[in-house]
Amino acid sequence: MIILAVTAGLWAAIEVLLRVLLGFGNPLIYIADAECGYLLAPNQRVRRLGNRIEINQYSMRSGAIAPLPDPETLRVLLLGDSVANGGWWTDQTDTISEIIARQLRLQLQNLPSNSQLSSKVNYADFEVLNASANSWGPRNQLAYAKRFGVFGAKVLVLLLNTDDLFASAPCAEVVGRDRSYPDRQPRSATLKLLNRYLLPAMAARPLAASQAESGDVVGCNLEAIRQIQTIAVSANVEFLLAVTPKRHEFGEGSRDWEVKARERLAELVEREKITYIDFLPIFNSAAQLPTLYRDNIHLSPQGNQLVSNKIRSQIVAVFL
Repeated sequence: MIILAVTAGLWAAIEVLLRVLLGFGNPLIYIADAECGYLLAPNQRVRRLGNRIEINQYSMRSGAIAPLPDPETLRVLLLGDSVANGGWWTDQTDTISEIIARQLRLQLQNLPSNSQLSSKVNYADFEVLNASANSWGPRNQLAYAKRFGVFGAKVLVLLLNTDDLFASAPCAEVVGRDRSYPDRQPRSATLKLLNRYLLPAMAARPLAASQAESGDVVGCNLEAIRQIQTIAVSANVEFLLAVTPKRHEFGEGSRDWEVKARERLAELVEREKITYIDFLPIFNSAAQLPTLYRDNIHLSPQGNQLVSNKIRSQIVAVFL
């Protein structure tokens, strides 16, 4: 009985520690969606390893919003994947969307009140909405834009990374089957931790073969990018495409298939006259290159700052 009591007490203590301090018992929940593949379940607020994560009523990683902005607020819609989303490793205030909004507000505040430039500015505030999810590709983002529209934004930023040019079609089957896309809270934070990090053999159940895709995947994703631009143009919204590279594209260089995909993207940009920020040469010239990544794809806080600054500069060039 003593052994059982001590074991139960230890288990309870570990459970409380994992849930309250580390947030392992309260993961973000996903919902399956026939068009988008999956969405973050609306209206969630969680903490993971001290990082605050808020999902609004439109499955964005943003606070609650009105369907349309105030007339004096310039709204930017950021569509993206895990780079834009930030994941559990990024606090809400350190996401690219939040950084861009702060940078725009600071720049507006620093405009001299008596300058000709400031007299032309018609906005008193900025909002940057973050419509993104882990492993989303252009076709997921297109489906989201078709479903929800642009929310009265004046700028639509599509932020991709090289890997997104090879993204598969939206797949709802991952929800509740892949451990990265849970559809309910775990019964035990301790078991969740063991399953996630200590027992790799207990990975997600095999997904259906329908997730595999043949044919011209790059072409399908380029067409999705073109259609997202069309949505922006139809809504009289400035469209900006930005692509971050994978870390291995420096030093050892891009793979042959990545080079070809980027060349096809460049052709699309030229043909459709898309405003485009290619972060490959920008990152390559950055003195702090080794500090820009946290892994092969996802950016560090320094990387988020650099990307945000470049996107902010483009928005300023148009509206300020």
